[in-house]
Amino acid sequence: MGANKQLFIQIYDHIVSRMQRGEWQAHDKLPSIRQLANEFQIHRLTVFRAYQLLKQNGKAYVKEKSGYYVSPLSSEQQNDAFTVDASIFTHIHFKNDMSKIHRVPATYQFSQALIDPNLLPNLFLSDYVKKVFDIYPKMMGTYSSAQGDLELREVLCQYMMEQHPVDLDPDEVLITTGAQQAIDLLARLFIRPLDNIIVERPTYSVALDVFRAQGARFLPVDITPDGYDLQQVEHFMRESRPRFFYMNPTFHNPTGYTIPAAQRKRLVELAEQYQCLLIEDDAFHDMYFNEIPTQPIFTYDTDGWVIYLKSFSKYIAPGLRVCAVLGRRSLIDSLITLKSLADNGSPLVNQKLFLHYFKSERMQQHVDKLRTALQIRKEIMEQELAQTGWEWVSPQGGLNLWVKLPAEISVTELWDQCIRQSVSFVPGTIFDPSRELNSSIRLSYSFVNETQIKQGMRRLVDAANHIRSH
Repeated sequence: MGANKQLFIQIYDHIVSRMQRGEWQAHDKLPSIRQLANEFQIHRLTVFRAYQLLKQNGKAYVKEKSGYYVSPLSSEQQNDAFTVDASIFTHIHFKNDMSKIHRVPATYQFSQALIDPNLLPNLFLSDYVKKVFDIYPKMMGTYSSAQGDLELREVLCQYMMEQHPVDLDPDEVLITTGAQQAIDLLARLFIRPLDNIIVERPTYSVALDVFRAQGARFLPVDITPDGYDLQQVEHFMRESRPRFFYMNPTFHNPTGYTIPAAQRKRLVELAEQYQCLLIEDDAFHDMYFNEIPTQPIFTYDTDGWVIYLKSFSKYIAPGLRVCAVLGRRSLIDSLITLKSLADNGSPLVNQKLFLHYFKSERMQQHVDKLRTALQIRKEIMEQELAQTGWEWVSPQGGLNLWVKLPAEISVTELWDQCIRQSVSFVPGTIFDPSRELNSSIRLSYSFVNETQIKQGMRRLVDAANHIRSH
């Protein structure tokens, strides 16, 4: 009963939020009970109860033999939130599948899409700590602004304009504590229960868990080595009015694919046509092996329909957790408010340390060396897989291989066998909003050294052969 009660309230909240966003104006006819029940795959009685609640709270009225219509309420009344006893939500739980996997101890951690700490310039960074404290002696006694350190935002604007054909102002930048916080803030800003959002299939699993926690409904679009099915994307944008399309188009996590330039331009055109935001998560753009990848989707945007997340945590200084969110001023202002409620600003010490390292010549030398090291590790992993007959597309950047196993190898059984051998990987199902990609796994080559890759991969392949032979 509690679950049913919560569901009709979710339908209620969904309709009210669409009214508040202006999708349904005063005296507009609302969808029929049958239509909403079919859309959400729920019982008509659940929708009826939601509509009765709308009527009870003065947000809708009924015309006999015609249906339900939006009431002509004042903006103050429209923004009043419906309050219920919090006890009906006590059964809701939050989940983070990736966090569970990372908590499993393993010597050969192919589950960690992080840089091996031994590849980072640790001594150089430690020298910079003293230098930065000499420059900013009162730093430990000072908060950053909620938007982020102005000096850092100015430097990142200059960097973006040097690297890409964009015009950017520091007021259009927000600093967050890693990309994961940026994703969480955007989810809280845009998603109400039962809102549609477009996501890639597969996609970053933590983002899926964040969106699920806000009650989103997924519209999955397959990503392939050739990109997206843009007809499917347009169909979703036209028919389902999604709040946004979350994407990771450059050295995609987990597949390593990169969306071609022609599709990037078309995606912006579709976003403008159907007024659907694009959230471009670009954590791996600088981690290319041979050729510089195509320009970010953000660079094709002139009307503010792309929100760009530029994370530096993966490859410069993971412990500092620095991400820049770029977007139009009105959006950034809304995110600043949410950021101030979350933590009132990322730590100033982290931002200043990152700033001075980022500006140094040593940083560029580090990134060049890191690309070479990651390419070597990727090639070693591929050599160990070469005789297996398993399928993957060799990525031209990023940190991961997306490997499809033969049908006779159960990923669940392989996981159990590998953990006994102190080897971890990530099952493909957790990257899939539909939970159906049960023959693929993600193997990260970035966190373990060359010797460990050889040893760990041989254990993994041996475990798979054992399953095959029994």
